[in-house]
Amino acid sequence: MSTDARPTTTPIPTPTAPAPDILRCAYMELVVTDLAASRAFYVDLLGLIVTEEDENAIYLRTMEEFIHHNLVLRQGPVAAVAAFSYRVRTPEDVDRAEAWYQELGCRTERRTDGFVKGIGDSVRVEDPLGFPYEFFFEVEHVERLAWRYDLYGAGALVRLDHFNQVTPDVPRACRYMEDLGFRITEDISDSDGVEYAAWMRRKPTVHDTAMTGGNGPRMHHVAFATHEKHNIIYICDKMGALRMSDRIERGPGRHGVSNAFYLYILDPDGHRVEIYTQDYYTGDPDNPVVRWDVHDNQRRDWWGNPVVPSWYTEASLVLDLDGNAKPVVDREDPSEMDVTIGADGFSYTRAGDEGGSYHGEAAKGFKLGNQL
Repeated sequence: MSTDARPTTTPIPTPTAPAPDILRCAYMELVVTDLAASRAFYVDLLGLIVTEEDENAIYLRTMEEFIHHNLVLRQGPVAAVAAFSYRVRTPEDVDRAEAWYQELGCRTERRTDGFVKGIGDSVRVEDPLGFPYEFFFEVEHVERLAWRYDLYGAGALVRLDHFNQVTPDVPRACRYMEDLGFRITEDISDSDGVEYAAWMRRKPTVHDTAMTGGNGPRMHHVAFATHEKHNIIYICDKMGALRMSDRIERGPGRHGVSNAFYLYILDPDGHRVEIYTQDYYTGDPDNPVVRWDVHDNQRRDWWGNPVVPSWYTEASLVLDLDGNAKPVVDREDPSEMDVTIGADGFSYTRAGDEGGSYHGEAAKGFKLGNQL
């Protein structure tokens, strides 16, 4: 456990207007540089369902989804994220989102017929952290395939689970997201009060998005859920059989944070995708926040396996509302990688084990690791 994070020095003002009632993360719009290669990755490899497509874009959904899509792949010159999109509870909440961000002085754009196919009245904003957010209610319904076991594959992706965003100032990001109605479920910090990452939710799971400390604004990953661990293992086996093991960046493994079983893979443009399963319920109003010490060897991988440096340093660009890449600002606080070198040599397994007496291991269960 760790102490509370330091207060941010540059807080984002809290609007007087009511925040929109956000239900869940709903879809991401990704710009890709080779639409055919991306289709092969997301459809042929991962089995996402094509709702519709044309020469410029592909609309994809998971097996249990009933709205038009969870992922839009759009052909473009620079690989980046065009929108982190959230569904809100009522049509009036789109109005509330627009007013809320306008009070903050953020740029907003409203389209009553939507920005993409299958989505109606929407507002997109450049939020105070530099991310392109979208809020919508109206949506085209499509067939939910939850009962179509004739279509299920061994690695079936059943839901969009969450986003993960990279931002330089995690406390500032968290306070802003709390104003927007998100609640923190877990975080990573240290005894000096440095906050390295936080997991935040609207739906009653561990997160709809996470704020990861680093150079940003960038997108760390988009995550899709499977039903069970064996679905993830199948994806690994399939990638091995297709000689795509170099696209497996990290895992499979078990997170300490979130308790979920995970796999991280890279699409043809380097966009990171997490395959994720078996986290836990967080919907009660007094759900306790889980706080992890940044030096805990098991926070990122419950089995203590090292985290590859690319997982900390590489992420996708994000776009402004004109389609231009947002400039990346360096993090000034210490980086998680620098203070722990992932999950090896400078972390502990058992706090207080100064003598390393457990089975003759080094002090605190240090692992030498292999990434220096």
